[in-house]
Amino acid sequence: MVLVLPILTRLYTPDDFAVLAIYTSIFGILASVACLRLEIAIPLPRTDAVAINLFALALCFPLLIACCVGVLLTVAGGEFARLLGQEKAGEYFWLIPLGIWLAGSYGALQYWATRNKNFTLVAKTRLTQALGGAGTQLVCGFVGIAPLGLLLGLVIRFSAGILGLGRDLLTTHLEVVKSISFKGMRSAFREYDRFPKISTFEAFANNAGIQLPVLLIAAVVAGPEVGFLMLATRAMAAPMSLIGGAVAQVYLSTAGDHYRNGKLGEHTVDVIGGLCKTGVGPLLFAGITAPYLFPIIFGTEWSRAGEMVAWMTPWFVMQLLVSPVSMTLHVAGQQRTAFTLQVVGLLLRAGAVICAALMLEAYIVETYAISGFLFYSLYLFVVVHIAGIKFSALREAIPYKVLFGWVALSFFCLWTIPYMADFIAKFPL
Repeated sequence: MVLVLPILTRLYTPDDFAVLAIYTSIFGILASVACLRLEIAIPLPRTDAVAINLFALALCFPLLIACCVGVLLTVAGGEFARLLGQEKAGEYFWLIPLGIWLAGSYGALQYWATRNKNFTLVAKTRLTQALGGAGTQLVCGFVGIAPLGLLLGLVIRFSAGILGLGRDLLTTHLEVVKSISFKGMRSAFREYDRFPKISTFEAFANNAGIQLPVLLIAAVVAGPEVGFLMLATRAMAAPMSLIGGAVAQVYLSTAGDHYRNGKLGEHTVDVIGGLCKTGVGPLLFAGITAPYLFPIIFGTEWSRAGEMVAWMTPWFVMQLLVSPVSMTLHVAGQQRTAFTLQVVGLLLRAGAVICAALMLEAYIVETYAISGFLFYSLYLFVVVHIAGIKFSALREAIPYKVLFGWVALSFFCLWTIPYMADFIAKFPL
């Protein structure tokens, strides 16, 4: 997904990416709660009978929510698009209900595979999503289907693999599937009702805290600014999601056992230390070099996106460290704490953007980046406290030599960038 971005920025305009940003923001807020968060409860029950009924519930709600969203967008979608200052985006709102249904269904199937530790199959679906999403965007871009190609690719990137996961469920766990019943679903819902009652609003607040400011920026700042923001976040979030998402799946599958054995803190420190070794260094490298590399890699008209990456790097570093282990709060039964944190994050980030729109409009994206860093720093502090981690142990887990090496490599690349630009100029894309 990262490798195709330099081609996509030459096939699509910043305005096309602005439409993608609007779609992604609305889709991201709604798709995250399509299953009412029952999907993340699937790995937790001791018996498969309870888990499969949770799975059945998680599979039903995305269709219901997609239908409700479809009705609302049919009635008021055009007015909403005008309010955002992106009337062109309103032409493609019909894709949002479809994306919600497919992404929610994939999420339920993925967590069933996670419960059974079938990470190989999940990895295959991730590859299918990346290839399918990128391929769709490339083909549509070459034939001039813009910005629809970007949106179709996004839907595929979040939903491809449903058939493979579903086939595995029916062939490997058919006997368990037969235990699905209305009585079983009702009993499972009652046992895990804290997820739809609390975690749904937590997830909504979390994603709204990320995506609502994007919608506010689109409404306040005219032009392709939100398109530049889309490229900046996509270039950084793709590798971060690959690492963080994979670690989160494995962490969740084992965290329950570690919690019951009183070793959740040690396990969490090990995960954070591993993330520092594998992910933080590349993020620092990207943040230092982005203002100079983005115009070379993506084209001169995208230089503003490189500046945004530099501002957003501290935010992404903290997000990488905390997101995979954020399930600590759910494993420890601290759903209310998680919900409170996400509400604080929503108010902090949306409030910062609103204040910047009123007083510092020229620095609205930079203000958004700083607010994201503050929120994830607070979240990491709470996770460390809930898991019972001593700050001395956390400090020892940080690989300072590795991080220093990445910073040194960054400055070496800055020295070589002028020569790199001259070389690439001879072979323009």
